[in-house]
Amino acid sequence: MSSEERRAIDLLTRVSYGRLATSRRAMPFVAPARHIVADGRVLLRLHRGFDCHRAGDGSVVAYGADNLNSGAPALWSVQFTGTARTVDVTDEQLALFGPRPHRIDGQDFDPVYLRVDPRFVTVHTIDHLEEPPARHTA
Repeated sequence: MSSEERRAIDLLTRVSYGRLATSRRAMPFVAPARHIVADGRVLLRLHRGFDCHRAGDGSVVAYGADNLNSGAPALWSVQFTGTARTVDVTDEQLALFGPRPHRIDGQDFDPVYLRVDPRFVTVHTIDHLEEPPARHTA
């Protein structure tokens, strides 16, 4: 594992959620997902109702997470790109995911799990020397 991959995994362990990007009917699709890292692979817990697990299974996907809304002076974003597979998780992995949501988009949460075997890992950082960027409100 390269130093960039180790750094990306370290950063990923600092947040719980990210976004899975795949395509459905040749159109881009992004869905929120809970993640853990196990054996150098990224495991995702998604809502089955999103149906992106079928589109992602056996396909190349991207998974990204960041601390961009944290207000921290050092911001980062990581992306893992690789082949995804629908998997069953072990009891130990299930415990690492922690409690699951009750509802997603008004539906009872029905978990499904994907494993992403990273082929490309990207880390981007944004350092602010003075104060963090202003938050915008609607």
